[in-house]
Amino acid sequence: MHGTIYLVYLVLTVYGWMIVARALLSWIAVRPGTQMDRVSGVLYQLTEPYLAIFRRFVPMARIGGMGIDLSMLVGLVVLGIVSQLVGRL
Repeated sequence: MHGTIYLVYLVLTVYGWMIVARALLSWIAVRPGTQMDRVSGVLYQLTEPYLAIFRRFVPMARIGGMGIDLSMLVGLVVLGIVSQLVGRL
């Protein structure tokens, strides 16, 4: 049982880092067709279903005329809480 719990904890941790990587890549201008564009696309496809859940409830913040997607922050916090709960099992 401990192996399964550790695997779930590991998957949650990796998924959290994928969300962080997606957020960081969103700040960088990525040229279409490059390797970084493909990585960005894969991260988007893997994280968007989860983040879309929070986007329904969390409004986009306007800071300095720019839209800031707070769903990533909320998604990371929820993922961190779940990860901590799993880690304590």
